[in-house]
Amino acid sequence: MMIIMSGTIGAGKSNLTEILSRHLGTKAFYEPVEDNPILPLYYADPKKYAFLLQIYFLNKRFRLIKEAMRQDNNVLDRSIYEDALFFHMNAEKGNVTKQEVEVYDDLLDNMMEELPYAAAKKAPDLLIYIRVSLDTMLARIARRGRPYEQLSADPGLLNYYKDLNAHYEPWYRQYNASSKMIIDGDRYDFVNNKDDRRTVLHMIDQRLCELGKLDKETYDRLCKDQDA
Repeated sequence: MMIIMSGTIGAGKSNLTEILSRHLGTKAFYEPVEDNPILPLYYADPKKYAFLLQIYFLNKRFRLIKEAMRQDNNVLDRSIYEDALFFHMNAEKGNVTKQEVEVYDDLLDNMMEELPYAAAKKAPDLLIYIRVSLDTMLARIARRGRPYEQLSADPGLLNYYKDLNAHYEPWYRQYNASSKMIIDGDRYDFVNNKDDRRTVLHMIDQRLCELGKLDKETYDRLCKDQDA
């Protein structure tokens, strides 16, 4: 099976990817962020670097999902299906030109058309959207401490974070590439609270059972492992 995470910055995608992949005994795929040379430049000057950043991410995400689709079982902490959300939000803010939008949309369409031929798997089996409030998002961004993401370095980022969080609800409603589910990231602290983690994993296991991706024997074993 292939499971993909989605959610705003600081939602906990990488953490849940690690937890879930360990729980299911699958491989975890992580989006390259720490070694991204363009991301700090984008935060410093969005108008100059928005297009370059999205092309960088699009290329990385395409390569990542192709690799994941060639394997049997894996979890991705973000996927190519979210890429357009970020790019078109930059377009709304005037950070990219009309010509850049046309180039990006054409490139993304070509990539998505080629994706089913690039690997045996045609689409993800499940998308997990971690929904968080703006307050939770900001708290987690502050906690992980990447300098270029901090409001103390650039108070203007607050409007960007508000807009980004607001864009996720309509994006999730329109997403139709696979089955999907929501995890309430405000209610469940699956990183620090063992009971919350157990609850979230149980919710995901149940959804995978409904989709026929876990048989009863495997489901019962996973439940028993969580209770141990």
